[in-house]
Amino acid sequence: MLVKVGSRELELGGPHLTELRSSNEIVHDVVALRERMEEDGYLLIRGFHDRAKVLHARTSILEKMGQMGKLDRDTLLEEGRMADGSKSIFMGGTNEDLPALLNVLNGDHIMRFFDELLGEPSLTYHYKWLRAVGKGDFTGAHYDIVYMGRGTEKVYTVWSPLGDVSYEMGGLAICLGSHRFEDLKQSYGTKDSDRDGIGHYTDDPLVITEKFGGKWATTTFEAGDVLIFGMYLLHCSLENTTNQYRISVDARYQSVNEKVDERWSGKKPRGHDK
Repeated sequence: MLVKVGSRELELGGPHLTELRSSNEIVHDVVALRERMEEDGYLLIRGFHDRAKVLHARTSILEKMGQMGKLDRDTLLEEGRMADGSKSIFMGGTNEDLPALLNVLNGDHIMRFFDELLGEPSLTYHYKWLRAVGKGDFTGAHYDIVYMGRGTEKVYTVWSPLGDVSYEMGGLAICLGSHRFEDLKQSYGTKDSDRDGIGHYTDDPLVITEKFGGKWATTTFEAGDVLIFGMYLLHCSLENTTNQYRISVDARYQSVNEKVDERWSGKKPRGHDK
């Protein structure tokens, strides 16, 4: 099976692309989870969120998108089909108008998980990175540290698909072992997107593996799944080749005892420096 990863078409199960490993068998063993995070650089946990709550959040987002005129009015709302001429939509912010979404991302379940994983009280950034990715779009390969590196490096991204995501709809892919690419961490990983005017490292996933090694990994996702990783794990997305929006959200979590990147927290986070 060929999968569109960034600007490349790669064979799933071939030399450049494999399947992500689930951590569900150790989900109740915090020591094993910490070891897996250290080893793999990520945790894929199936059914982490309550599926019904995720789908409720998805419906509220689709209703908002419908009011914006972004959906095909001749199809069912839950399909999330793009209106003619529509493009990807970025809805980043505190999303206070979407309480069902915040109920998932700020709820007791996920905060308890990070309290235990970190071994101390955790917090989540008020800013949430909510996206509806349209046909033909994808996210290039990058480290998150480039975008939120003014606080602690010990920040975790939780990527949550808000709906079921096939290979064709363009879920996330990560570069295995990239949290140990010391040369890349000491070069690209020291950059600041606002200060240095830099963003994605590349749209071509093979540029990474040919220079630094590693291998790309992806999978299909269902509503309720999460992919958790640190600031130094290269990731990108598959291209959405369908006419349905791929709706997902990134949220960030860290210890309350570590320095916070103030661009992304507080009642009115300012976001990227203008």
